[in-house]
Amino acid sequence: MDFRVMGLESPFFHTLHRMMDMSEEGAGEKTNNAPTQKYVRDAKAMAATAADVKEYPNSYVFLIDMPGLKSGDIKVQVEDDNVLLISGERKREEEKEGVKFVRMERRVGKFMRKFVLPENANTDAISAVCQDGVLSVTVQKLPPPEPKKPRTIEVKIA
Repeated sequence: MDFRVMGLESPFFHTLHRMMDMSEEGAGEKTNNAPTQKYVRDAKAMAATAADVKEYPNSYVFLIDMPGLKSGDIKVQVEDDNVLLISGERKREEEKEGVKFVRMERRVGKFMRKFVLPENANTDAISAVCQDGVLSVTVQKLPPPEPKKPRTIEVKIA
């Protein structure tokens, strides 16, 4: 698609267009300011993974739809002490002999989401549960710091 026809000639749209058209065959090509193949794969995986985030008084809860996935297909990690990374892969079921697909609409492939956690997130208290096709990752909050009490200093008379 030629974005100039629509009056969109900015470098952003040119780069976006190249990202969407990149294929595995062109992975060996290098051009100036072109995104890497890994970056394009990660961007597509993140764009395809929708999430809801809720804040409760004692925790943050991240909800992501994961229909048909097993626990071995989902990975929950903490990077750099404050980045929650949820990733995995949805695979196509194996074809059986004599059976052919008439229509294939369900998404397959890798998925990923990264969330920068707030300062009050307790990264040592994270739990993940997948129930009814919804992954629920709970990150507990750290208790608020106690306010400092004034300290009285005794004045000595010389």
